[in-house]
Amino acid sequence: MPRVRTLFLSDIHLGTRACQAEQLLDFLREHPADKVFLIGDIIDFWAMSRSIHWSAAQNTVVQKLLRRARHGEEIIFIPGNHDEALRDYCGTVFGDIRVEHEHVHTTADGRRFLLVHGDEFDQVTRYHRWVAVLGDMSYTLLVRLNIILSWVRRRLGWAGYWSLAGYAKRRVKTALQFIFDFEESVIHAARDRQLDGVICGHIHWAAIREVDGLTYVNCGDWVDSCTGIVEHLDGRLELVSWRGTETAALPNPELLEKA
Repeated sequence: MPRVRTLFLSDIHLGTRACQAEQLLDFLREHPADKVFLIGDIIDFWAMSRSIHWSAAQNTVVQKLLRRARHGEEIIFIPGNHDEALRDYCGTVFGDIRVEHEHVHTTADGRRFLLVHGDEFDQVTRYHRWVAVLGDMSYTLLVRLNIILSWVRRRLGWAGYWSLAGYAKRRVKTALQFIFDFEESVIHAARDRQLDGVICGHIHWAAIREVDGLTYVNCGDWVDSCTGIVEHLDGRLELVSWRGTETAALPNPELLEKA
């Protein structure tokens, strides 16, 4: 595969049964890059405090990232709320992977993006941790039920991937309002810093969209949707859904002006 400039990944949740490590390995093999940003919840210490599931594929994910860092790819890890214990080590380097609280990334076409996990803009996570933990457990249950439903769909010969967790988010008005409020908050933070947009994770809802003149990008997750963000050599950002064929691309504004 042709080399890309940057990969943005979040919410992998290593250490859980829901982690789609095999899908992620396939994605990484097909996307060599100059830089990789791991934008939070890469390791799920919350879930591992209840029970640990660490598969051979998850171990390979860690080894592959370390190997890519040794071979010259710049890898930056921005911890999220599920791996917040690693925030105590911001500014240090582990196995050639640098840990940072946040980062400002400049794309090839000159746009500047704030990179944060996003939990700092989630009022539930910040001030009502027990509610956040309960919600996390409920989400995990939905993902596990989805594994069973996917098996049934395959047995019935129904094509395509259908997400129970995604369906629940779309149908519950409070969930949709939470997503909209979250997007507004992170965009406001980017505007305050006079940046062109934000790239984040946290809510497991992949997107690339324009919001009030700024660009909002969410990486999605690797427990349900299996999505990541790719920056191509011209600075174009693309949302890649590895399970399916749908992608959403954000063109280089300069190319649009020339068209």
